[in-house]
Amino acid sequence: MNITFTARRFRPHADIKEHALDEVKKLGKFYDGIVSANIILSFERATNSVKKSEINLHVYGTVLSATEKSEDFIKSIDKSVAKLTLQLNKYKSKLRAKDKGRVRAIQDKV
Repeated sequence: MNITFTARRFRPHADIKEHALDEVKKLGKFYDGIVSANIILSFERATNSVKKSEINLHVYGTVLSATEKSEDFIKSIDKSVAKLTLQLNKYKSKLRAKDKGRVRAIQDKV
């Protein structure tokens, strides 16, 4: 899995970058067909300091994305990773349903 990390208009601490990379690497155990991932961290507003994380997963045929806002980067990264686990599980179940339909059609012909 190829992971790119982008911080818009600021320089992140090493802890934040490591946390983001580790959390996205953990998504590989849910589905091994992830081609690449983009992690984008940015500030929503400079005054109230709303932190925004956006993670895009490129999976064969589609792009799964999750965006979250909170007052801390680590919280927003964790929330967006939680969203992506749900999206990956739904994507996998759809793939399995399509495969089962093909297998049943072949078995009916035989």
